[in-house]
Amino acid sequence: IYTDDQLLNLIKENKHLSQVGLDECQLVQDIEARASKAKMPSYQFLWGDMLAYGVCVKKDVLLGLHFMRNAADQALPEALEQLGRYYHIGKFMQIDIDKAIFFLKEASAVNHLKAQLRLADIYAQGHGSPLDYPELYAQLHQSVTDDKKTHKKITRLLANLANKMPAHVVDAAKKGKF
Repeated sequence: IYTDDQLLNLIKENKHLSQVGLDECQLVQDIEARASKAKMPSYQFLWGDMLAYGVCVKKDVLLGLHFMRNAADQALPEALEQLGRYYHIGKFMQIDIDKAIFFLKEASAVNHLKAQLRLADIYAQGHGSPLDYPELYAQLHQSVTDDKKTHKKITRLLANLANKMPAHVVDAAKKGKF
């Protein structure tokens, strides 16, 4: 069975489902037990994904989303980001920008960069409250990445957010005083 740290790393790299397959589905009962009985958020997320995509188990999207929601309710950043993304793009459910923003804001608050980037894109499309722009600006301004493409995207999104706020608010956000 995976340690919590191992599983979280697999989830962050989006290799958790392929790892279960590589392990020839031998850990399904242990995964289900850790998700259902121990209520470990990382395992709830894994079990939910397995159910939603039918990996080593019969596909059950509704139950899978239930377990993902349980992981999100325990503040697992990856679950928050994934649910926000699903509401944003309409994966498994209808598009709901307000719910997408809710989940993405929660994930962004714990420095989940993918959530921050998606949320900034949503704000750039005119959704969300301008009152939330400074917080996201501050988060993105403080973000760290060694990926040049991501760095350019952050720069572009920061410029877009800055254009939507007065200069003094941008300055305060840069200092983390929003």
